[in-house]
Amino acid sequence: MNHSQDNEVNVGIDTGKTQLDIYIRPLDEYFTVSNDAKGVREAIRRIKAHRPTRIIIEATGRLEHTFVFAAAKHKLPVVVANPLHVRRFAGAIGQLAKTDKIDAQLIAHFGESIKPTQTAVAPENDRKISDLLVRRRQLMEMQTMEKNRLSIMPKELRTSINTMLKTIKAQIDKIDTTLDGMIAQADDWKEKNKILQSVPGVGKVMAYTLLSDLPELGTLNNKEIAALVGVAPINRESSRYQGLRRIRGGRHQIRTVMFMAMMSAIQCNKKFKDYYERLRAAGKRPKVALVACMRKMIVILNSMVRNGTAWEGNMA
Repeated sequence: MNHSQDNEVNVGIDTGKTQLDIYIRPLDEYFTVSNDAKGVREAIRRIKAHRPTRIIIEATGRLEHTFVFAAAKHKLPVVVANPLHVRRFAGAIGQLAKTDKIDAQLIAHFGESIKPTQTAVAPENDRKISDLLVRRRQLMEMQTMEKNRLSIMPKELRTSINTMLKTIKAQIDKIDTTLDGMIAQADDWKEKNKILQSVPGVGKVMAYTLLSDLPELGTLNNKEIAALVGVAPINRESSRYQGLRRIRGGRHQIRTVMFMAMMSAIQCNKKFKDYYERLRAAGKRPKVALVACMRKMIVILNSMVRNGTAWEGNMA
């Protein structure tokens, strides 16, 4: 799979609900397969024959998963690209036309020019836990909507709403039980989970989310982990312009869970409560202060996991 810069083979894949459009650059080979197990096997067979430098496929939510997981299983260098980055690249080179074939060619060209880093595909157990957490968030949102309806809908409909709430609650409890069992069976995760939950304000949901969606925790330095999560403020300065620093990018699903956890932490964890109050007293807006506390928390958690130590109230 090693190629010099002159003979790199980049494969671009445009993902659809029912098919994958595949272009191999610079061989100018284009073909289409169905986006199912059978089609993916065919795609893998044909792509492997060319010993690709990288295979670039856009993140679509889930439509790309069948191919990505199969490619990882065959140890192929797959890159899950941000669609926004590909579209900006298209604008930069003046590519306005859009068809499935053109999109596949564009994605391959993007890979050749930008040379994005290969995506680390999580182990199957991690993916299952991540999927369970996604489903749990969906159920929690449904639960909130039903509770809101309970307060505004006519009395005649309360029985229906309460029945739905009981069903949702039972499903959430079932998922929680499954998650607890999966974590308990993995020694490494079990130890990290114990470390994470030793912090007042960090509950099961946040700990499980970090374990499944932030496998880099404990392996990066403070700046890197904050940037990866998306809680590191980014400068906005140019000549005389001095804009406010804002957070950008990162893993939004982790930030969402951390935001809710921090709402609890500033009430029950003296360290974060004092830090939040100092920031507010210094004139920081509530949300800015909360994000700063989130950054401090992820840095502390990163150090704890790296060192294998539980929470201590005097941690920096």
